[in-house]
Amino acid sequence: MSEKVTIENVGQPGKTYQVDAARFNAMRTAFLNVLPAKAPGMVVADIIAAVKPDLPPDLFPGGETAGWWVKSVQLDQEAKKIIARTPSPVRLYRIESGS
Repeated sequence: MSEKVTIENVGQPGKTYQVDAARFNAMRTAFLNVLPAKAPGMVVADIIAAVKPDLPPDLFPGGETAGWWVKSVQLDQEAKKIIARTPSPVRLYRIESGS
């Protein structure tokens, strides 16, 4: 049985989910590495394309399910106020320390 990690969802305050820790942590690292440190940020489709080369092939063969995991990381990191989004079209960016 794989190790799990608890994640949040900015759209459902107070609710948590258990997901595969190895996949979540690998995606979180890749996601934060490609995400700009300030607005306007990147659109989600560009983030998905940018993270794929950095994902471990044993966890994401051929980039499979990358979109789902990007969204999971996005919602969790937004809930934790590590990233933010712009209005439509949605662009994501890291929130700088101390802001």
